[in-house]
Amino acid sequence: MSKPTDVRITAAALYLLPVQTRVPLKFGRETLTFVTCARVCLKVQDEEGRSAVGWGETPLSVQWVWPSALGYQERHGALVNLAKAMVPAWAGYEATGHPMEISHGFQQAALPTLLSTHNADREQGQEIPYLAALLCCSPFDLALHDAYANLHGKGVYETYTQEYMSNDLSAYLESSDRSASPFLGRFPCDFLVSDPPRQLPAWHLVGGMDPLEAGDATAPPPDDGYPVLLSDWIRRDGLTCLKVKLRGDDAEWDYDRLVRVGRIAQDNGVLWLSADFNCTVTEPDYVNRTLDRLLADQPRTYGMILYVEQPFPYDLEACPLDVRSVSARKPLFMDESAHDWRLVRLGRSLGWTGVALKTCKTQTGAILSACWAKAHGMTLMVQDLTNPMLAQIPHVQLAAHVGTIMGVETNAMQFYPDASLPEQQVHPGLYRRRDGLVRLDTLSGSGFGYRVDEIHRDLPEPAAEVDGL
Repeated sequence: MSKPTDVRITAAALYLLPVQTRVPLKFGRETLTFVTCARVCLKVQDEEGRSAVGWGETPLSVQWVWPSALGYQERHGALVNLAKAMVPAWAGYEATGHPMEISHGFQQAALPTLLSTHNADREQGQEIPYLAALLCCSPFDLALHDAYANLHGKGVYETYTQEYMSNDLSAYLESSDRSASPFLGRFPCDFLVSDPPRQLPAWHLVGGMDPLEAGDATAPPPDDGYPVLLSDWIRRDGLTCLKVKLRGDDAEWDYDRLVRVGRIAQDNGVLWLSADFNCTVTEPDYVNRTLDRLLADQPRTYGMILYVEQPFPYDLEACPLDVRSVSARKPLFMDESAHDWRLVRLGRSLGWTGVALKTCKTQTGAILSACWAKAHGMTLMVQDLTNPMLAQIPHVQLAAHVGTIMGVETNAMQFYPDASLPEQQVHPGLYRRRDGLVRLDTLSGSGFGYRVDEIHRDLPEPAAEVDGL
């Protein structure tokens, strides 16, 4: 059934914003020094002809979505071209409804065809992965949620109710067994935090190339006034949570890294650690041996590890490892593997206990995965894609509204802080961590609360647009 609040998309534009890192960020076996942020503006209209625009933004993080021996420039160019192709695809998508309904339909029908078209002329083994297609799709999805809420003068999360959505969650989700569906007659609002916090503990990323102590740096540190050593970051920002990037293919290096970070953390009042093996581990015993060795020799560091993140390969269906031995030791969170709720269901059956959500896999997908996970007793975290500028805002909003195991990962202020200076003028507490927290109290108004009209950022000419805005 249609509702008078339903909308359709009438126009779209894509802007490409280049960002250079101040220090390298290691992703698995690759290193990020440059990223292009895709910023999207969508216009929607209701049956009465009322219209509004919305904004979405996602870093096109090539190394994260597409690990490959292919050169960076080739993969980057392919993602940019796919993002450009999304503009007419979204602007021409004729569905009407709530953003959850429109975007879910687009992801089920239009996105696979678009990806297949772009992969048709690529050689075997060089195809753009589905995760990369979701990444290119996500700023459009975010902009749709923002535009819809702006049209109705509501916050995005106020629209996830029966008043605005025609279909309950049973139209999108199935239970893990044949029992009565936990989704009949229920909407996303039933699984979200009713009174979201206005500040969140901030997780700092300890990258694989980050110098921990004096003498670690392999190159002169940037002379830009920002901290360099881990202890300096902890003291300046009052950090209490550290996420440690590991290699996953060098057990001695990983163990030593955890020991060193643990010692610095303990000396500086940090409370929690997480271990991110970056999808490079091929068997559970690798993780188990690392954890067991810490428990025996470094019990305090072991106790500080709140959870372990995605040690194993991206493709859960191709590599369905039984990981119960790992989750028996520490909570084990899916990240890259959790493209949608069906993969979350598969992961739970294999022993994964939590889900790391990201807005770069679409707001729609994140909300559906969160609802499925919470209905089945899984815990949640919201992980960063080093989100700068506007991308930071839906990211922290998601963490505040779904209820995480502990705060939110946020690290753009480490790797490209100056990229967000215009946004920081309006939302200082979101782009500078203080007392170990990020603050959401400046977010206000409709949509995601960007207050975009107050942010003085000069955008380039659109890389692609349809119908004008």
